[in-house]
Amino acid sequence: MQTNPLLSSLESVAFMAALVLYLICAALYFIYAGTRKEWAGKAAWWVLLAGFLIHTVRIAVRGINAGRLPMTNQYEFASAFAWGIALCFLIFVKKFKFDALGVFVAPLIFLVIGYASMQSREIHSLMPALQSTWLGFHVSMAIIGYGGFGVAFGVSLAYVLRGKLGGLSHRVPEEKTLDLIIYRAVALGFLFLTMCMITGAIWAKRAWGSYWSWDPKETWSLVTWIIYAIFLHLRLRRGLTGRKAAVFAIVGFLCVIFTYVGVNTLLSGLHSYR
Repeated sequence: MQTNPLLSSLESVAFMAALVLYLICAALYFIYAGTRKEWAGKAAWWVLLAGFLIHTVRIAVRGINAGRLPMTNQYEFASAFAWGIALCFLIFVKKFKFDALGVFVAPLIFLVIGYASMQSREIHSLMPALQSTWLGFHVSMAIIGYGGFGVAFGVSLAYVLRGKLGGLSHRVPEEKTLDLIIYRAVALGFLFLTMCMITGAIWAKRAWGSYWSWDPKETWSLVTWIIYAIFLHLRLRRGLTGRKAAVFAIVGFLCVIFTYVGVNTLLSGLHSYR
């Protein structure tokens, strides 16, 4: 597939800039955690915001250069995955004034985009099955859903480690607030994961003639969906809160990671092109 060399170079620069900024952000948050320096926490937030904006530019440039939604292979989706976590992080930090959340989420963002950096960046034409408007809806829902689960994971780590954070403990909200953030982040992720699965089923029907084929990624997406559905059920009906809820959210996110990385690496199926 022919691409614009100038746009390819711009995308590469933007990607590396975002990668470096996320790394600096994670380092600043660790400084913030270890030294309790206010400037480090504030600087980390602004650096992450800058990284997010440059990251957004990279996605836009990639899309223009490819002439399609840039979320159809391992490199593109991993990059978008990191972008989704960063977006949800910025929203939740602003809403709940929880600056220390970056200590737990910023390294995750860097690890995900770091994984993207190890993938092939070549732009290929889409196979016929991917040439559908439903693909854009399906993948976009997954990105926001995974982003919400990523934030829930970070807050859950903060909850579990709250009493072991030393001087950082006073910067972590009380357990009731942490519990509320976990619930809302999971609810956000679950809503978008549900829409992801619905749009994916519609897309599959048009592409392969069947709404569901028990493809490995479909199966593990269902497993992930069930885990978070159980979490919400126990939360709303049985009053699941506290440490048990936090551990539940951590397990759920580990399933998210396996659904994306593990299935792509270890199993083959209709989604192998990712």
